[in-house]
Amino acid sequence: MTADTAPQRTNLLGMTREEMEAFFLSIGEKKFRAAQVMKWIHHEGCDDFAAMTNLSKALRARLAEVAEIRGPGVVYEGSSSDGTRKWVLEVEDGSYVETVLIPADNGKRRTLCVSSQVGCSLDCSFCSTGKQGFQRNLTAAEIIGQVWVAQRSVGPRRDTANRPVTNVVMMGMGEPLLNYDNVVPAMKLMLDDDGYGLSKRRVTLSTSGVVPMLDRLGDELDVSLAISLHAANDELRNELVPLNRKYNIRTLLDACHRYLAKCDDTRMVTIEYTVIKDVNDQQEHARQLAELLRELPCKINLIPFNPFPHSGYEQPSRNQVRRFQQWLFELGYTAPIRTTRGDDIDAACGQLVGRVKDRTRRHERYIQSIQIDAD
Repeated sequence: MTADTAPQRTNLLGMTREEMEAFFLSIGEKKFRAAQVMKWIHHEGCDDFAAMTNLSKALRARLAEVAEIRGPGVVYEGSSSDGTRKWVLEVEDGSYVETVLIPADNGKRRTLCVSSQVGCSLDCSFCSTGKQGFQRNLTAAEIIGQVWVAQRSVGPRRDTANRPVTNVVMMGMGEPLLNYDNVVPAMKLMLDDDGYGLSKRRVTLSTSGVVPMLDRLGDELDVSLAISLHAANDELRNELVPLNRKYNIRTLLDACHRYLAKCDDTRMVTIEYTVIKDVNDQQEHARQLAELLRELPCKINLIPFNPFPHSGYEQPSRNQVRRFQQWLFELGYTAPIRTTRGDDIDAACGQLVGRVKDRTRRHERYIQSIQIDAD
């Protein structure tokens, strides 16, 4: 049998517990093998069946014939002066995606920012990732593979007190809820004790507001929720986040209330607000935001805009961001300012880009508009 006609091996990397159990039953093995192999893959970062010493030699040989553990290829790994680490990863079709590990609290918290799509199917005006266009959704293996690569690079998880990755935020390239069928299995692996064993409070999904899928998510998982808001009125948000024209602010906030009602504990929504000079950084904007969020249990994260070429937007001064924070404080809100991390390796919020075979031609139109403006 030639390589072209050989049966394709099953990639076990992105399988949930239920999928892994079904796989082992399909090859005539007991379900408990799933937990053993999951621990090797996700706790130890192992991709070699021969090294799985608590499996019989016969099973190891059988697995080598019918299965594989294949993660994304590492094209680039770099570290920022502030300790942030970035990986550029090659996925199945030769596209590149990026994932970033951000240390905090003297290294006690290590948050991995994970991508869900090749490019982004949305086109938020202040985000350089969206200007790359969109190619496709990532598979569950390609999503969880980012956690797997980062953990293997930092070191295997030997104990729960010393995890290489302590938190995961679905805030990288793409809109997670537009890749629902792959994002949810990947998050289940993040939560599974035989996967990465993270608390549901330490796994956060960020969405621009895909309301039907947010309602569906609440029926399956209760991970932490972040809303990419950035404006307190529909007119401005329509410009910044075009999805708002389909699901406006009131519709989105109603969905947030429904999501919180399904959680079995006291939970808050994180509101992400990118502060852009002379766009949404005035006192009136702070008043509108405070009034809008009055009934929603939430906290506000202020994110200074990270500039990129030809965006048409400017970064506000530190003093202006602090003034905006003070206005919110006087209105009853605590609004921490997110420290810009990894900007010297283009790993800051809104700066993640990859190699995208843009089937939307959005990137081409963006470049053409820049050239026209230059002329």
